[in-house]
Amino acid sequence: MKAIKPAALALVLAFALGGCGEKDQQQQAAAGAATVKAHVVVVQKTVLPIIATAPGSVIAEQQAQIASRLMGFIREMNVHEGQSVVAGQRLFTVDPTDIQGQVSQAKAGLAQAEAALADAKSDYTRFGNLYKEEAIPKLQWDKVRLQYQVAQQQAAAARAGLGTAAAQMRYATLTAPFAGIITQKMANVGDLAAPGRPVLMLENPAKLQVQTNVSSEVFAHLKQGDSVSLEAGDAATAVTGKISRLVPAADPATHTYLVKIDLPQGSGLKSGMYVLVSFAIGQREGVRVPQSAVLDRAGITGVFVVDAEGIAHYRMVRVGEASDGQVEIQAGLAPGERVATSGTAELQSGDKIVAAGAGSV
Repeated sequence: MKAIKPAALALVLAFALGGCGEKDQQQQAAAGAATVKAHVVVVQKTVLPIIATAPGSVIAEQQAQIASRLMGFIREMNVHEGQSVVAGQRLFTVDPTDIQGQVSQAKAGLAQAEAALADAKSDYTRFGNLYKEEAIPKLQWDKVRLQYQVAQQQAAAARAGLGTAAAQMRYATLTAPFAGIITQKMANVGDLAAPGRPVLMLENPAKLQVQTNVSSEVFAHLKQGDSVSLEAGDAATAVTGKISRLVPAADPATHTYLVKIDLPQGSGLKSGMYVLVSFAIGQREGVRVPQSAVLDRAGITGVFVVDAEGIAHYRMVRVGEASDGQVEIQAGLAPGERVATSGTAELQSGDKIVAAGAGSV
């Protein structure tokens, strides 16, 4: 029998050991793979909306800056910030001392004018009778008649002056023009109120709207009455509003267009809140999968794709907008592929999937 050379013997042993190692790895992989029961869906193309977003602010449609028409010191402040008021409720009072002096002066002026009118009327009656009897010349009668007319005009002017002074007196007390909430107080008792200088801010929370600015491209797709989606940072769900006004003139600084959106009653949004406005401006084709199919493994967003043999493979994907329990897949998944939608928390790449149900998305 021919002896085997040492070099040849080492080569044979190396091949034998290599074959055993590969066999052991396959056995270990087979032993580590699990069989998991899960729902599987087939990915299909679907029509998706083209969404344009813009930041917006919630404001009260009815709001007013309350200022005094008189110059004077604030004597009383009857409200505070955050207080609800009704229409006609007293808000604050300006010291009316100066106006009271004007009213007194106007009353005195009216008394003098009425006394002069009474005297002129008496002369008018007496000289009128004399003129009828041709006891006085026409020139004298014309002079008396003119004096009576002047007295009438002066009395009328005095009455108007008193009315104006009395009206000014009414302006010393400021009342709410409508029901609402005091949102800001810019002056206190003792401060000087002046025409055109706001003292209080009042707004009606019963009618709120959102204002936002959009580009000309987005503005071209909008029309009055369109529904839009609104999301606030602390709101649990989106709110649907309706476009109430489109302002066709662009802002010369930002070159954007103002859009006003009415909010429904009970929206839960408050004046001054920041919201994200979503406009549907078209449609496109894309793919979506159920939210339950999307996972995060070690910071990688992906889904389990099930191949023809029923083996699961974790694949990284890029996701888009999520709505109605579905998530758009922008990259990483093609129509016709199958993905697992249940039991994914325990799945590992290489596991065998036993379909508990099938469907399409």
